[in-house]
Amino acid sequence: MEIALLAFFAVGYFVLAGADLGVGMLLPYLGRTPEERGRVLASITPFFLTNEVWLVTAVGVLIGAFPVLEGEMLSGLYLPFVALLLGWIARDAGIWLRGRVDRAAWRAWCEGAVVAGSWLAVLSWGLILVGMGEGFTVGPGALVAAPLGAVLFAAHGLSLAGLRLDGAPRERARRFAGPSAGRTVYALTSGGMALVCLLAGARLPLAEHLADPATLALLTPSMLLLTPLLVASQVWLWWLFGRVQVRQ
Repeated sequence: MEIALLAFFAVGYFVLAGADLGVGMLLPYLGRTPEERGRVLASITPFFLTNEVWLVTAVGVLIGAFPVLEGEMLSGLYLPFVALLLGWIARDAGIWLRGRVDRAAWRAWCEGAVVAGSWLAVLSWGLILVGMGEGFTVGPGALVAAPLGAVLFAAHGLSLAGLRLDGAPRERARRFAGPSAGRTVYALTSGGMALVCLLAGARLPLAEHLADPATLALLTPSMLLLTPLLVASQVWLWWLFGRVQVRQ
């Protein structure tokens, strides 16, 4: 059960937040003017914090149910995790602070933080996911796979932008998949994100590192109670905002 919960929350994070990161990576491409970039960021603003809750929950399951493995992972992949945290902070700060000061230079700095933070987070995830299957080390395979993973994140972001935006940003987003392939491409890239996550997790010795039964007896019921609340809040958020395009 604990392995299934960890997989569920991890896949949820990569499918949902992966699109946000992809949009942030491609912000200069999708938005050519400050107004367009503002609309591009507005397309992910209602969702990005809730999407990150899935990662926080997955980390909670990892720490509670697999404490030894969590320690080995963090110590072996310390630098990629630090880079991930820095990218996460920079991206979120850029989104939150962009509209706080009405100056072009301030907006440009914040947009730069969003782009740089998104790229840093995505590349860090590539190193971490591959490193998980290489003894928690960053080897040549991780260095090659990280840029390839960035392509998947970018495609996922383009598919979300094609659904959420209109006008020129939407046309740019859909340039790679055709004018009517928004939902189809989003489903395909979501499947790709889920598959990459599951393949990386399948290489972890999870069953051998389960916590003691007393700990699991407390953790598992708590997670089973939390899961419907998290899913319901995500469904409500998408029902409320996801159907509305960000228009000019």
